[in-house]
Amino acid sequence: MPNIAVVTTGGTISSTSNAVGVSTPTVTGTDTVGSLSSVADIRILDIMSVDSAAMSLRDFDVVRSAVETALGDPSIDGVVVLHGTDSMEECAFLVDLFHADARTVVFTGAQRTSDHPDADGPANLEFAIAAAHDPVLRGRGVLIAFDGHLFPARGTVKIDTEGVAAFGSRPAKAATPRTVLSARSIGDMRVDIVALYPGVDRVALDAVVAAGAKGVVLEALGAGNTNSDVTLAVRDAADAGVVIALSTRVPHGSVVTTYGGGGGGSDLAAAGAHGTCFLRPSQTRILLAALIAGDDVDRFDELCGEVVPGQLP
Repeated sequence: MPNIAVVTTGGTISSTSNAVGVSTPTVTGTDTVGSLSSVADIRILDIMSVDSAAMSLRDFDVVRSAVETALGDPSIDGVVVLHGTDSMEECAFLVDLFHADARTVVFTGAQRTSDHPDADGPANLEFAIAAAHDPVLRGRGVLIAFDGHLFPARGTVKIDTEGVAAFGSRPAKAATPRTVLSARSIGDMRVDIVALYPGVDRVALDAVVAAGAKGVVLEALGAGNTNSDVTLAVRDAADAGVVIALSTRVPHGSVVTTYGGGGGGSDLAAAGAHGTCFLRPSQTRILLAALIAGDDVDRFDELCGEVVPGQLP
């Protein structure tokens, strides 16, 4: 029987609803895993019980550390992390950035509370445990298991606020080996996301820079575009030593820096912004925080240029 470490953090999979329908994490890891002791020898690491929307970068560091601790035991065949869906894409990606071990780490959770008459958590958890010790998946890095589908952490985002098929990943034409970074903490890194939209001015970008942001992700229009006012703010921020990364609000497609006109991607790149190929703002922020923390910002384009597979078979 496989030995699986299950790291629990709370989230909907560990939540119940009160009399007026408000859900909060109330169920222990032992009760959540419960009946699955028949499919694996399970070691539970209850590290927190929170709604993932309330998690911070420091909390993500705690999760990453717990995964590393679990894998420090050579008898463990794989790790499952139970996590809320709201920030699962960020935390799973962070763990993957530092995950050099061949053993599989699988994140999962639920869209319906544990006391829901049609709860999806138990099936997701059983599926994740099976994936965590599947020899075919060794060396694939960190995965997200949901509704019978497996996705690589890199490039996977939440796509549905209510449906059980909560996650999706952009299909890719090819895959390259994962780059793994040396361990470092991101808990003290202030990296903000600034949304861009038609008519946006530079106020929001200037404000986060003034608040001490070490990095800023621009959630741009289209393939990575905005206007000339923001371009000037990007140049000023970059000149002040703030690292600016370019992403997009569009669900699919790559960021490209071919448009001009004063606020196009080409202008933003010339002003000092780094472009991204496939990461959306949520994961771009995690990558930027990790690179700034390790003084590895010069590797930004390298990591963002990696192509990852979409849904795994």
